[in-house]
Amino acid sequence: MAVPLRQALTIGFYLFRQKLKGRKKFPLVLMLEPLFRCNLECVGCGKIQKPNEILKQNLSPEDCLRAAKECGAPVVSIAGGEPLMHPQIQEIVEGLLKQGRYVYLCTNALLLDDFLGKFPTSPLLTLSIHLDGMEEDHDRIVAQKGTFKTAVAAIKKAKSMGYRVNSATTFFDDMTVAKAEEFLDFVKPLGVDGVTLASAFQYRDAPDQEHFFGRKRTFEFFDELLEKNKNGRWDINHSPFYLEFLRGKRDYDCTPWGNPNYSVLGWQKPCYLLDDGYAETFKELMEATEWENYGHRNNPKCADCTAHCGYEATAVNDATSSLGNMVLSSKAMF
Repeated sequence: MAVPLRQALTIGFYLFRQKLKGRKKFPLVLMLEPLFRCNLECVGCGKIQKPNEILKQNLSPEDCLRAAKECGAPVVSIAGGEPLMHPQIQEIVEGLLKQGRYVYLCTNALLLDDFLGKFPTSPLLTLSIHLDGMEEDHDRIVAQKGTFKTAVAAIKKAKSMGYRVNSATTFFDDMTVAKAEEFLDFVKPLGVDGVTLASAFQYRDAPDQEHFFGRKRTFEFFDELLEKNKNGRWDINHSPFYLEFLRGKRDYDCTPWGNPNYSVLGWQKPCYLLDDGYAETFKELMEATEWENYGHRNNPKCADCTAHCGYEATAVNDATSSLGNMVLSSKAMF
């Protein structure tokens, strides 16, 4: 099981409390970007295309911890940019863990060796290491040779030291099901605790605009791929209903407030992937954003998006919407 029982129970109790309070919109994961700088220039990334005056900025640890409290989500995903380039990343991680958050630290692993042994080996902390396919594909996507070998070595070392490690994988349109199978079969023996899978989102500012999956292709690809995940062949770190959505077997609307984004620019409207302005506070984000204007049915910018930051919260909410769905989801997980 890719999601630990303790984490699943924590999220389940959190959802139960929100529903008892009658809340319709609430966050599940805080997408925290303490900086936009990176030591890679991946072909599909729009984050590092920000102006230099923004790329030089960092969120302070106090900013990050205040945002986590303000938002209240039980899980924090620290992204960027490359978080390990932040001069106070260790203080940020330790502060979030002290708040009792489940922390996913997303990294390309180029700097990770310097931090192993410094970050605590807490069950609340997962090192989420980017691997976008086998060596040739991965190094081409990140535009730097040798990164695949560095990331694999970092995974092995981190696991040997007792860290929870996740492989974060994004597929572009030149990825075939056969190559994806090969990659997932390669990753499993490394001992990773789970794999997150995504179809690349078409960032407007990404250097390469020609190699993104469309929505139809995403459903076809994942339906064929996930049909092969029999008898625990791969440990995939997503909720069961979201995986059914990726296969085109469930029709969901986006829940962009489920994974709100906070960065050096503020609270991003409406989500981690789409930039339509910023709010100064989480309260303003929730109350002032015209949520009905987003999602694949309502906005052409969202037409091809199937990302977990928009749809996993919908799937999790659906899984807890009735006793029958809770049973179905639990059977799939366990």
